[in-house]
Amino acid sequence: MESNYHTLKRTDNQLLVITHLSQLLTYVTGFGGVLAPLIIWATQKDQVDGMDAHGKSILNFQLSMLIYSIISIPLIFVVGLGILTLILVAILAFIMPIINAVKASNGELPSYPMSINFIS
Repeated sequence: MESNYHTLKRTDNQLLVITHLSQLLTYVTGFGGVLAPLIIWATQKDQVDGMDAHGKSILNFQLSMLIYSIISIPLIFVVGLGILTLILVAILAFIMPIINAVKASNGELPSYPMSINFIS
């Protein structure tokens, strides 16, 4: 039997901010920047207004940064350009979560540059 019951999503900009900032766990644990936002997104996407869009953007960004990092490693030996790419990835992966946390606190949608759309 199909139900017409729709649950209302709550507005929780603070949780959206925490979700963006949780990406910075990568600098502490090495992998928490993917796991923490994934867990928050998976458990809250149906309860928090905007969480689905924010979570997908975060995961797409994190996966993109991982791929760019992996591609950069052989480029270090081949061209030497890989070091610059790794530095750029590290800077983007640190600054963009902070910028998008501020956007989330203002009720704006996130925008992550160089992000490949894996999850839509």
